[in-house]
Amino acid sequence: MGLRVKPTQRQRRLGQELRNLREAAGVGAAEASARAGLNKPHLSHIEAGRTACPEPRLRTLLDTYGCRDATLTRALVELTNAPGKGWWSAYRDLGDEQAGDLAELESLTTAYRAFDWMRIPGLLQTPAYMRSLCAGADPGAPPELIDARVEFGLRRQRALTDPPGPRPFHAVVHEAAFHMRFVNGRTMREQLTYLVELAQFPHITIQLLPFRRAAYPATPGCPFTIHDAAAPQLSTVHVELPGSALFLGDRRDLERFGADFARISGLSLAPLDPASRHEKTSYGLIQHLRYIL
Repeated sequence: MGLRVKPTQRQRRLGQELRNLREAAGVGAAEASARAGLNKPHLSHIEAGRTACPEPRLRTLLDTYGCRDATLTRALVELTNAPGKGWWSAYRDLGDEQAGDLAELESLTTAYRAFDWMRIPGLLQTPAYMRSLCAGADPGAPPELIDARVEFGLRRQRALTDPPGPRPFHAVVHEAAFHMRFVNGRTMREQLTYLVELAQFPHITIQLLPFRRAAYPATPGCPFTIHDAAAPQLSTVHVELPGSALFLGDRRDLERFGADFARISGLSLAPLDPASRHEKTSYGLIQHLRYIL
């Protein structure tokens, strides 16, 4: 079987964690390869996500590394046995090579922590808001491509409710996002109403970070989402960059972004709650924005 030219995020993440476990155990590549019946280059390709690691060899490697974490073992087995073809496979022509990686990651996510200071996070967007962003980002795109991108974005939102059940979503949105002229006033007011509706679900927490709080946005100064996994070691940070994105799984990155999110959340207004009408809450700021936009 030939090597993968473009490994998916799932395949890279699996390989990265196997390398992390090997290095943490102090096991050399030659020893690990011999124990699993592989040659050294083959193991290198597995760790880079360029080739598959069948479950029997995966379990042998985990035994070699002394992995006794049952949750992590189950999660790694799930990653190696995943077919790689989900609903996102029908959207290969969106002009975004990372869209499928993100959708697959969301299918494995158990909880979300998202921060954005330019836009409403994608999983919380209304169709009209999403359509405006898609059209504005690619003015020359044909209508059918915009339709497909919106359809894809709306399908992604089902990750919050599809089996295995509702997944906690905690979003912090900077007040600046509501003043951006990516969308018209009517679309933004509809979006504000939708956020209030979403906040009534017990698994969705939305906070607003007002201008008056002196807070540097985040580690990279870019929007990001922490995708928590059943095994914490497999959590991933998705960082949105201009025209691209990063998927980070290093433990230091997870700790750094996790600390950043906790700091930003602590500086933000109380979570959006229609029952709390005090002006110094997220709901109070929403009401103010409705009036001025």
